[in-house]
Amino acid sequence: MEQALAHSTGYLLSVAGLAVVVLLVLIMKFKVHAFASLVIVSALTALATGIPYNKVMPEMLNGFGGTLGSVALLVGLGAMIGKILEQSGGAQVLADTLIKVLGEKRAPLALGIASLLFAFPIFFDAGLVVMLPVVLSVARRLGGSLLLYAMPATGAFSVMHVFLPPHPGPVAASGILGANVGLLVFIGLIIALPTWYLSSYLYGKWCASKWMIGVPDLFSDDAPAEDKKQVTPPKFSTVLAILLTPVLLIFLNTGITTLQATGALPQNDVLSFLTIFGQTPIALLITLILSLCIFGKEFGMKQLERFCEKALGPICSVVLVTGAGGMFGGILRASGIGGALADTLSDLGIPAIAAAFIIAACLRVAQGSATVALTTTAALIAPIVAGSDFSQIQICAIVTAVAAGSVVLSHFNDSGFWLFKGLYDVDEKITLRTWTVLETLIGVIGFALACIIYLLF
Repeated sequence: MEQALAHSTGYLLSVAGLAVVVLLVLIMKFKVHAFASLVIVSALTALATGIPYNKVMPEMLNGFGGTLGSVALLVGLGAMIGKILEQSGGAQVLADTLIKVLGEKRAPLALGIASLLFAFPIFFDAGLVVMLPVVLSVARRLGGSLLLYAMPATGAFSVMHVFLPPHPGPVAASGILGANVGLLVFIGLIIALPTWYLSSYLYGKWCASKWMIGVPDLFSDDAPAEDKKQVTPPKFSTVLAILLTPVLLIFLNTGITTLQATGALPQNDVLSFLTIFGQTPIALLITLILSLCIFGKEFGMKQLERFCEKALGPICSVVLVTGAGGMFGGILRASGIGGALADTLSDLGIPAIAAAFIIAACLRVAQGSATVALTTTAALIAPIVAGSDFSQIQICAIVTAVAAGSVVLSHFNDSGFWLFKGLYDVDEKITLRTWTVLETLIGVIGFALACIIYLLF
C-alpha cells in the first residue's frame, strides 16, 4: 500500500472524481450493468492509485466480501420473511389496519412513524427489508408513486441510524469524544425527528409528485392461478408479533451490551449468550423460523419452501450490485484517498463543530463508508474537543455534526445507494435524485439543528 500512499492528495482526489464520472458514463450513457461497471471502475481505480498489482484483486475481493457479509444474510432472510408475509396476506392486513386507523391520506406519515419506532434498536438495512413488504403493500393498495410511501419509511431508518444510540456510529463517536450517551439520545431525538419530517416526509411527497414509480414485483407470486391456494389472512396481532420479534431481540442485544459498557450489568456467560439472539442475522433467522411455524399448517412446508426459493431470485441482483458498491468503496479506502484527505482537512482552523461536519462530509464522499468517515473524523477532532472547555451539550452537538457529515451525498461508492435502487427497482438517475438528495438533506438539516443547539448551550 506504500506506493498508493505516495501520491499527492490532489492526484488521489482527481482519480476518485474521475472514477465517479466514468461510472456515470458507463451506467447512464452506455447502459453497462451497474455490477459490471463497478467491477471495471474498481480495478481501474486500484491501478491508477498505485495499489500493488498483487494486491489489486485481494483488495477488490475484500471490499466485495466484507459488504456481502453484512448485507447478503440480512437481505436474504428479510426477503424470505417478506415473501411469506406477502403471500399469507399478513402485509396487507398490517397495511389495511394502518389505513383504517389513520386514514388513506395519512398512510405515508403512518409508515414513517412506524419505521421510526422500529428503527430505534434495529439497523438501517435490517429494518428496511423487514418493513419492505408493508411499504409495497400499502403502495399497491392506495396507488400513486411508490416514492410517496418509500421515502418516509426509508428516511426514518436512515435518520435513526445516523443520530441515535445504540446505533454504532454515534456510539463510537461519543466514546471517542467523551459525550454522555444518555444526553446524546435526548439531543439526537430533538435533531432526528424534525430532520426526518423535512428530509423524508415532505421531500418524499415532493418526489412522488415529480416521478411516478410503480410498485416492483419483488414479492409477487408467479404461480398459475389454479395452483394458488386460498388462505385465511392472519390476525393483525400475529403480523405485528412477527415484525416485532427481530426488533425486541435486537433491543435485548443492544440493551445488554450498552448496560455492560456502562458497568450497570456484569460481564458473564449467561448475558453474553443472550446477546447472540439479538445479533441481527440471528434475530432475522429466528423470525423466519417463527414465520414458518405460524404459517406451516396453513400452507404446508413444501409451499413455504417454494416461497422462500422464489424470494431469493429477485434480490440476487440487489445483493451482487450492493457488494460491488462495497468493492468500489473498499478500493477508495485502500488507495489512501481518505487518509490523505483527512490529513489535509485536519488543519482547517475553523470552529470545531464546522470542522467536524466538513471533514466527515469530505471523507464520506471520498470513500463511501459513513462509519469510516465518522470514526476517522471523531479521532481527528478529539484533541480539539479535549483541549477546549465545551459543555456536555456542546460535545453532543459536535457528535451529531460528525454524524450529519458522515451521511451526505451518498453515491456509487455507498452500499446503501445500491440497496435503495435495487429494493425499490428504480434506475441510477432517479436514485441520485431521491436517495442521494434525501441523505444530503438529512446531513445538512441535522447539522443546522446541531449548530443551533451548540450556539444556545
